[in-house]
Amino acid sequence: MVLLKPRPFAIRFLISASLRSRCRSLSSSSSVFCNVSRSPLLSKNRASLCTGGVGSSGFLVRNAAVSTRAFMSTPTAAEAVHESSGSKAYGSEQIQASSVLEGLDPVRKRPGMYIGSTGLRGLHHLVYEILDNGVDEAQAGFASRIDVVLLADNSVSITDNGRGIPTDFHPATKKSALETVLTVLHAGGKFGGASSGYSVSGGLHGVGLSVVNALSEALEVTVWRDGMEYKQTYSRGKPVTSLSCHELPAEMGARQGTCIRFWPDKEVFTTSIEFDYKTIASRVRELAFLNPELTIALRKEDIDPEKAEHNEYCYAGGLIEYVKWLNTDKNPLHETVGFRKQIDGITIDVALEWCSDGYSDTLLGYANSIRTVDGGTHIEGVKAAITKTLNNLAKTSKVIKEKDISLSGEHVREGLTCVVSVKVPNPEFEGQTKTRLGNPEVRKVVDQSVQEYLSEYLELHPDVLDSILSKSLNALKAALAAKRARELVRQKSVLKSSSLPGKLADCSATDPAEAEIFIVEGDSAGGSAKQGRDRRFQAILPLRGKILNIERKDEAAMYKNQEIQNLILGLGLGVKGEDFKKEALRYHKIIILTDADVDGAHIRTLLLTFFYRYQKALFDEGCIYVGVPPLYKVERGKQAHYCYDKEELERIQSTFPSNASYNIQRFKGLGEMMPLQLWETTMDPERRVLKRMVVEDAAEANMVFSSLMGASVDVRKQLIQDSARKIKLDDLDI
Repeated sequence: MVLLKPRPFAIRFLISASLRSRCRSLSSSSSVFCNVSRSPLLSKNRASLCTGGVGSSGFLVRNAAVSTRAFMSTPTAAEAVHESSGSKAYGSEQIQASSVLEGLDPVRKRPGMYIGSTGLRGLHHLVYEILDNGVDEAQAGFASRIDVVLLADNSVSITDNGRGIPTDFHPATKKSALETVLTVLHAGGKFGGASSGYSVSGGLHGVGLSVVNALSEALEVTVWRDGMEYKQTYSRGKPVTSLSCHELPAEMGARQGTCIRFWPDKEVFTTSIEFDYKTIASRVRELAFLNPELTIALRKEDIDPEKAEHNEYCYAGGLIEYVKWLNTDKNPLHETVGFRKQIDGITIDVALEWCSDGYSDTLLGYANSIRTVDGGTHIEGVKAAITKTLNNLAKTSKVIKEKDISLSGEHVREGLTCVVSVKVPNPEFEGQTKTRLGNPEVRKVVDQSVQEYLSEYLELHPDVLDSILSKSLNALKAALAAKRARELVRQKSVLKSSSLPGKLADCSATDPAEAEIFIVEGDSAGGSAKQGRDRRFQAILPLRGKILNIERKDEAAMYKNQEIQNLILGLGLGVKGEDFKKEALRYHKIIILTDADVDGAHIRTLLLTFFYRYQKALFDEGCIYVGVPPLYKVERGKQAHYCYDKEELERIQSTFPSNASYNIQRFKGLGEMMPLQLWETTMDPERRVLKRMVVEDAAEANMVFSSLMGASVDVRKQLIQDSARKIKLDDLDI
């Protein structure tokens, strides 16, 4: 068995505008709003909070057994989903084509409507669409393996051993079923109710494969079915060749499945066509946890053999192993509890575990293997069931004697890690990206199932119940101890200047959408920033040194900290645990601006930890940014150039004659910069570089914050050591 180590930082940087050269003269007027460079931990490069990958290439992640006993309603965790006899038939009659939307021109005109964006996120979404189709075959019980290959020519090949896309003649479209699926929107084997090709599916819009085809410069499809091999080539959504077929050799006659290889269209995507192995590996690992009967292999090919990577993911323990992986660096209060049950055609799969050293909860929800980042009825059902069950058991066991006292959901979920996966025949998703599940019937069955099994387990394990209730009561006591501070936050209106922190230099803009705030390190940098800013829309909040690490503190300690109070009041964050209201924010752009050194990176990490744990919705709304100050100023005559890393400095120096006379200034802190310099390089919207912080994978983000900022020294040491191997010693800022 291979022990998975903490994964890379799961906060990615998304492009919001085309990048220009970051080394520029004062006369330059071009604009840069975001940078996507990523660099290892403790590096001088701009993304210094990003760690390199951990774990070596080529290892096999295969766990044949679960070390902790699962509390389940079925004999094995890998119980397959039973299909109706109607779903086993899969031919052209199961392919339902829309008669309204013909052709793929709408996709090419507005690709963002179908894949979310034309940047890195949209590029990787193409892979997920094809990958999800293979997972649907596995969920239907017809596929056991998927191979994903990132090829050296920036194409992607995805092969499954499912039934293969039907190739027979489709009566409605007068073309093959394969071509129908690839060229007609809302066509696929997932419509038609009981007569469809699937009883459960994640790709319910019928646009996934056709959208990938429309946004690809070239696409090759190969189908193995009924002892035949079928091939066809497409370009930008249109067939280039006719469907060809030939009989397979006798020894391969039983082969079946589908292979899709595509080259993303450079005319569509605003970024360079380059797939990130770690990003795709994160999704592959997630799918392997959710589908214990499925093996997914991921391989990256490269011209340089040393850069090639290969991993294989298979988790027989399913969600039990997922929760154990999430809690790798924590101290669990009990063994991981998990169960699977099917009610009214809906399959519920839940695993959960409380940890003694956690002060927040991690709830991950999936519907038909699709991550529902905005939650939904399945998450609501789990929350309600856990709160109700623990309150009932607490009163039954006389742990809580007062009738007027009850544990809130926030208290009982402190330290909880829970993953819930539901498989619903007719899910109601919001949009093609499927971020929230809306089926009301799911809430009821999840609520009932979790209550039933959690009650039974805790009654059979009273010691576990005592540990969980003790932690919940401690959370309640901490909340009561912090009540005065919480009420202070509630009562002080963020609109009144009298309630704002004394060090806050506010802006004159009253519209939060137009206002932005710079959180700077120390009074010296704060003084320069206050003098250099544009008072109309830029506010400055200096911090005194390093703020409290809330990953290791409870709520009471957090609210008593003055710097945390200044952040909460100054930004209008409200109270932790309450629903996020963007309209209550005083600034819709919160910019972390720290020195370009190790201390600055640490303060930036502390602030990111606070925002993520206190109000994660700030990342979802795109409110958190990191400002990028320059490292060097190069003066030659009357010209001044600002450089952000050593490579840019060397590039500028190479443009000078060998006998040129020039001066290099190395900025160690923002306080060293004159107000005008700070404005020109870091604060001027026309010339500054900002990184927008977006959480793409909540599970990995949670693990990295726990590893970097938690109490476990060994895990953090291992993470730093593994990341250190990925960087160049010359890049260390020491």
